[in-house]
Amino acid sequence: MTPRLFPIRPAVALLMAAGMLAPGVAQAWTLNVNAAPRRVFLHVGNGTADANNGTVNRVEVSLSGAALIGGLPQAMTTNSTQSRSLWGDGFVTCPNPSSQIMVGASYRRSNANNGPASATLSVTSPPSLTSAGGDTIPFSEIGWSVAAPGSPTPNVIPSGSFSGAQQTLATIPAGIYIENCHSFTYANSAARAAGTYNGQVTYTLTSP
Repeated sequence: MTPRLFPIRPAVALLMAAGMLAPGVAQAWTLNVNAAPRRVFLHVGNGTADANNGTVNRVEVSLSGAALIGGLPQAMTTNSTQSRSLWGDGFVTCPNPSSQIMVGASYRRSNANNGPASATLSVTSPPSLTSAGGDTIPFSEIGWSVAAPGSPTPNVIPSGSFSGAQQTLATIPAGIYIENCHSFTYANSAARAAGTYNGQVTYTLTSP
C-alpha cells in the first residue's frame, strides 16, 4: 500500500519482513513441540502455518503539528490482521492486530544428535528511516512493548528498540515454540522535516 503524503505531517513507517531458514516486563507463550526432523519456523505479522508466506506488514504513524511540538511518544498502527496463534488451538494471542504484530518462532529436531540445542531469533534494521527528500530518522526512535494475554512466562521475547543493526531477540531451545505480540512506538524526540519516512526490518530465525 502506498502511504499518503501530508506536507505538514511527517509520517514514520517501517515494514516488517520475516526471514526464514529451513534444513518493562515481557510476556509470551512458550509451548512444547513434538520431536521431528530438524526444522525452524518463523512468522511475523500475517503468517501461514507450515508454509511460506510473502506478506510484509506495515507499521506506521502520522504526526500532526501539535504532536510534533508536544514531543511525546506516539503509538503506531499496523495493517496486520493476524490475531490467532498459528500453533495448536488458534488461541487469540493478539486481540488488537491493528496495533500489534504477532511474532512466533519454533525450533525442533528429532533427537539430541540432530543439530544444535537451540536456534537464534534476531532482527536487523538499517541505521535510519529515509524520506524521498533524503531526510532521515534514526531507527532507534522506534521501540516495542510485548504482551500475550493470559501468559505467565516472562522475557521470552523482550521489549526493546531497534539498534540500526542486527540484534538478538531470543534463544529458542529445541522442542519449543514461542510467541507474543509487539506494539510499536515512535519516540518523537525531535521535530523532523515534512515527508514520509520508510524503512524495513527483517526478522530471522537461524540454527547453524
